[in-house]
Formats: sequence, C-alpha cells, structure tokens
Amino acid sequence: MDLVLLGKAAIMGIVEGLTEFLPVSSTGHLILTGALLGFDDDRAKVFDIAIQTGAILAVVIVYWQRIAATLAGLGSQRQAQRFTLNVLLGFLPAAVIGLAAYKFIKAHLFNPPVVAGAFILGAFVILWVERREHRPRILSVDDMTPWDAIKVGFVQCLGMIPGTSRSGATIIGGMLLGLSRKAATEFSFFLAIPTLVGAGVYSLYKERALLSVADLPLFAVGFVMSFVAAWLCVRWLLRYVSSNSFVPFAWYRILFGAVVLLTAWTGWVNWAA
Repeated sequence: MDLVLLGKAAIMGIVEGLTEFLPVSSTGHLILTGALLGFDDDRAKVFDIAIQTGAILAVVIVYWQRIAATLAGLGSQRQAQRFTLNVLLGFLPAAVIGLAAYKFIKAHLFNPPVVAGAFILGAFVILWVERREHRPRILSVDDMTPWDAIKVGFVQCLGMIPGTSRSGATIIGGMLLGLSRKAATEFSFFLAIPTLVGAGVYSLYKERALLSVADLPLFAVGFVMSFVAAWLCVRWLLRYVSSNSFVPFAWYRILFGAVVLLTAWTGWVNWAA
C-alpha cells in the first residue's frame, strides 16, 4: 500500500473525528480536505462515510458504562427501556427520509451555493439561539419523552443538507425544543450511533463494487485516526458545553462558507461530491 495514500487516509480520519460532533459539518470539511489532498474519487467518497464508524466507536467508549447499563436493564428497568425507545424514535425520521431522499440530495444539493448557504445560514441560527433567553425544561436525556425524541429526530434530518451539520442541527434544534445545552449535546451523541452506522453500512453496500481487500489498510488507518480524534473531541466538547456557548462555531461557519464560495469560484474544489 502506498505510504502517501495511507498518510492521506490518516489526515482524512483526523478531520472526520474532529468535525463529526462539532456543529461545523464534517461533510464540508472532508470535501475540502479531500480536494486539497487529491483524495476525492468515488472510492474516497465511500471512505469518507465508512470512517464515521471510527468516530462512533469513540462515543461508545466514552459512554460505555451508560450503554452497558442500558443494555443490561432492557428487560426490567423502565428508564433503560424509555432511553432506548427515545434513541430509536429519534433515529427513525433520518432512516426513512434519508433512504427516500438520498438520490435527490446527491444529485441536487451538493453544489457551492447550497453548501455555503447552509454553513452561513446555520451560523445565523446558532447566533440567534444563543442570544435568546434559554430556559430549558429538559436538563437530562433521561427526562426526554418519546415526543421530544421524535422532534429532535426530525430536526436531525436537516443535517442531510450538505453544509448544515448533523450534530449542529440536533444540538441547536434540541436547545430550541427545550433541551439544556448538555442534554442536547449528549442526545446528539447517542443519536449518532444508529444514524452514522446505518449510513456507513448502506454506503458500503451500495458502493461495494468499488472496494477490494487491498483497500483494508486504507480504511483501517482512517478508522483508527477517526476514532482517536473523535474520542479527544467528544471529551473536550462535554467539558466545553458546561460553561461555554456555540457562538465561536457560528463565526467559524461564516468563515468556512466564504471559503466554500472562494474555492468554488476559483475552481480549486469540486463541491459536487
């Protein structure tokens, strides 16, 4: 395996891990990084989705005790049953709408105006939400009702628009729906497990003809680097949200939206991923 190619896979894994759970759109960052590295062919696009499982493993490790206790209590504990139901209900809209809209999104929404517009519009939504008086009625994910979970699940679907950010949609949307900053962030993490695993499995199945056994080292490097970067990011973000707002991410999104337009105008990056 080409060492240069493995190096590119490592960089892409780091970018995926660092941006997957922040409200900044990992897809947008992977498109830009892949273009700069020359790692943007059809196989690379499958790679981008597949390495999300590394980021998901980081969430599983960070919340291992909670996940293990939930699984152990499914047969008898009402709290474990309700939490599991909420995660499944939150995942359901993305599963249904994602399957139905996949081809449309790929064909019509991966273009510079949509990606840049989603980055910038999302930034203004974050600024607006952060300036509102936020009086959460849900302080913990355990306080969520099934209806709360379904509503957050529908908000998560906005993350299918390139440049929006799945985590950004669920966290900021969750705050608008009455979740505390910490509860919205944690529920976004838990929702990511079925959502991103499902997307990864579906993508690998759809594009299996593009892959071979020789690609395993490439995917392994991307997976490991995505896991390490995401593990560090998730732990940092949990500390960050306890006493900080998402305003810095909003200004970063505006800057990145300008980068999208500049790179598209100059022809440096093909945003029709």
